[in-house]
Amino acid sequence: MEVTLRRFDLSDVDAMMAWASDPEAAAFCRWEPYESTEHLLAFIRDTVLPHPWFRAICLAGDSRPVGAVSLVPTADACRGELGYVLARAHWGKGVATAATKRALTTVFGEVPGLERVEAFVDVDNPASQRVLEKAGFRREGLLRRHYWHKGRVRDLVIYSFISSDLLLG
Repeated sequence: MEVTLRRFDLSDVDAMMAWASDPEAAAFCRWEPYESTEHLLAFIRDTVLPHPWFRAICLAGDSRPVGAVSLVPTADACRGELGYVLARAHWGKGVATAATKRALTTVFGEVPGLERVEAFVDVDNPASQRVLEKAGFRREGLLRRHYWHKGRVRDLVIYSFISSDLLLG
């Protein structure tokens, strides 16, 4: 599966609304599904556009976003946290894996000092765990009762990818 990553634009709001409003697509995300275009537009304007590394996932030959991938800086400049979301219509087709691989080959060159990318996945989200494993991440362990998510305490699996892993792939 061939994908491209690009910066978001305000004009992406309608395409983004298709998946950002989907309760199933947002089930494991830290945000609730968007109910209005106005709220999503504000999120794009106030959070996505100024974000240092928040990209639209597009299928090759099509500029409409079918998902998003981001790298959130941590307190340590050498680490960043990867997150992604994808429209349900594209689940199970290799799109998330391709986007994750493309993100990895890009972020190490674009984010100064980055040595480690981490991803935290809910234990009840095996599909996302497979995405990371296929993209070359290593499962490091289980974080028991690690965070509060949508009304209950959740266990997370932590994955990592370090800059020297690029040489192995």
